Amino acid sequence: MRIAITGGMGFIGQALARNLLRGGHDVLLIDNLSPQIHGDIPRATTPEGASLRRLDIKEIVDDHTLIDGCDAVYHLAAETGTAQSMYRIRHYVSVNELGTGALLEALAKCERRPAKLVLASSRSVYGEGAYIDPREPARIIQPTSRTPEQLAAGNWELLATDGHPLQPVATPENLSFAPGSVYAATKAAQELLIRSAAPALGITPVVLRFQNVFGEGQSLQNPYTGIISIFFNRARQGLPIALFEDGLESRDFVHIDDIVGGLVASLFADVPDEEAINLGAGEPTTVAQLAEALVEASGHAVQTNVTGEYRVGDIRHCYADIDRARRYLGYSPQVSLADGLARFCAWAESQPAFEDRSERAMAELRERKLASAG
Repeated sequence: MRIAITGGMGFIGQALARNLLRGGHDVLLIDNLSPQIHGDIPRATTPEGASLRRLDIKEIVDDHTLIDGCDAVYHLAAETGTAQSMYRIRHYVSVNELGTGALLEALAKCERRPAKLVLASSRSVYGEGAYIDPREPARIIQPTSRTPEQLAAGNWELLATDGHPLQPVATPENLSFAPGSVYAATKAAQELLIRSAAPALGITPVVLRFQNVFGEGQSLQNPYTGIISIFFNRARQGLPIALFEDGLESRDFVHIDDIVGGLVASLFADVPDEEAINLGAGEPTTVAQLAEALVEASGHAVQTNVTGEYRVGDIRHCYADIDRARRYLGYSPQVSLADGLARFCAWAESQPAFEDRSERAMAELRERKLASAG
């Protein structure tokens, strides 16, 4: 098959391309090689056998012939920084929403359209995700995002209306959109755009909602996203690792190999048009646990400091219910967090050392009153 991947030179795009090439497919990568991800002088090399077109996704309407005749398109091109999205609002809307609109318009101009359009969406569309009140365990609750006032008071956990603590549970796909950041809102918009336009164009849409993806090949230069890269860069330079809030916020960390497995499976699976699919490890890990495991895997003995700082737009807990992925895709995560971190650290040690810019990124948020004063 001939397959196009937007954002194809990114972390996930390159890993997906290598897998598809091994399967004998013809792969086209479309990417603008953003300096925030690739650096001012891009070092990434195109996977052998793939072709690359350097192009901003918003301009693809004028080059629609690139994807005319493709059997499938993976739409991975996006800006992904939750915190940065809260002040670079126009940019995130432009890339994520208008970029998706441009792709759909380009597909509308194609004489031979792809059979499938696979979107890399995000767990962020759920906001805080699913919780229960332990007193009523059968009822799923979707709390609203924490307010700046709650964060400033150090009220980290989500509570019932009477103040009783809520308990996070695996988040199913039938939860409503409840974006707590501009980034999350743009990912929800991408889903709506694709579900609205693709079927009318005779294209089957597939929406995959990723949890926190990590692994060999992820950007070590982007200070706005990728907590594992940020922690590794600091550890490598002997700097302490700062843990926001109380360090007990949790995420679902899934290795790139498992994500690629789900992406490839979605190409051949019969997925109902209206059903999104979560891709994750299916289990929560606190940020403090992650930092401890990364320090051990990297061999860099640095301190981890719970700072009590916070960022507006961050959620407290979220991990995926992956039953639907198992059912439709035959998905079963194979790489444990410990093994994935060991592989990531071995790879990252072989890469150039990059300046840690996480403190500068946090300062940008403070200037805009989108983070604690420090």
